[in-house]
Amino acid sequence: MSSLNSAEMRTAAIARRAGYSVQQVRNLERDGVLPPAARTPSGYRSYGEIHVRSALAYRALAAGVGPVEAKKIVRAAHREPVGRVLALLDAAHAALDTERAELREAREAVRVISGEPIGDVRGTDAMSVSELATALGLRPSTLRHWDTERLVVPSRDRRGTRRYTPAQVRDARIVHQLRLAGYRVEPLRALMPELRRSRRLEDVTAALAARDDAITVRSRALFDGTAALSAVLSPDSAAVSECSARTPSPHTAR
Repeated sequence: MSSLNSAEMRTAAIARRAGYSVQQVRNLERDGVLPPAARTPSGYRSYGEIHVRSALAYRALAAGVGPVEAKKIVRAAHREPVGRVLALLDAAHAALDTERAELREAREAVRVISGEPIGDVRGTDAMSVSELATALGLRPSTLRHWDTERLVVPSRDRRGTRRYTPAQVRDARIVHQLRLAGYRVEPLRALMPELRRSRRLEDVTAALAARDDAITVRSRALFDGTAALSAVLSPDSAAVSECSARTPSPHTAR
């Protein structure tokens, strides 16, 4: 059985096992996600198990934390002390935990806010942009942006000044909580008019559940990536530099 650092595979074999194209494998090596491949006397790349493990770890990590952060983590596995790699993984897990906590808070906040009675609206109940921004801890420009994006559309007085009725204030509070939970403007643009028409809490609850499912998928991918990365960090991988230095060649890379 070959060791983790034995160089026996060509680029196409790595591509098949990792689920990438040949060019993608070369790009990952160029970016430092894969350690430098050894070279045959004729100049062909020759890869080992560490390259497969590195590619699989990157693939899973990219699904969990995005390609930029995934590259940083796998590169660190090849170049940095183990403690640095573990710190990056800890930070990635902590970020997902924070998203889950914010999602729980948003779910509870939306439930409470949506259940608040509105009652009869009086002119004196309306809030200005600055008043509402202060109440929510936002910049007035954020509320103006939400108006432009048709997320929370305020009323206008005779002078055209924005005034937020209690119902519109409630909408702003819901949008604020969903934005804190990571929702982008585009899906909210589709959700909020439906919520205003039907007043159905189920619509928001379903959207939050979808967000929860997406976090679970990313969390599982991060877990799988961490497992694959453990092989890269094993003692057998410590001599990976020997793999690339064993057969240097002046020939053109293939």
